[in-house]
Amino acid sequence: MYKKDKLLMILMIILPWLSILFIGKKTLKRFLPGSIFMSLYLIAEGRFAEKKKWWWFPYSIKPNVLAEFPLIFGPFLVGSLWILKYTFGKFNLYLLVNIIIDSFFTYFGLKWLKKIGYVSLIRLNKVKLSIVFLIKSFVLYGFQVVYERYFPLSKNSL
Repeated sequence: MYKKDKLLMILMIILPWLSILFIGKKTLKRFLPGSIFMSLYLIAEGRFAEKKKWWWFPYSIKPNVLAEFPLIFGPFLVGSLWILKYTFGKFNLYLLVNIIIDSFFTYFGLKWLKKIGYVSLIRLNKVKLSIVFLIKSFVLYGFQVVYERYFPLSKNSL
């Protein structure tokens, strides 16, 4: 991995976290468990996708560490927090926002990541990737609903 690639990976993780300063402590406390759950889900999905050759990352950060680690613990985790903050409790809006963001990533962001040599789709086309993203949207929302049902203090103490 070249120095510029390492810098890109570091920035991919760090830059989204700078926005957390503006999200609010209550929002972070309420939605961080769901965002962490989804990050763990994405790690499992990444291992599965690696075996099924859905996508390919030309290099890894370290041996036995998923190359998508910067995406998972950077924009995805932090993005989940922001999306939940503004859309949770309004499922149609949540779904619409996720479809827009996921489509932007699938049809534009992925193109850029491929151009810089970070990732390529192999056995998964963009439509199937969109379906995978849609499933993740349902999983995240469902987790948050269940979490708030069983841990109502997380919502009521806000």
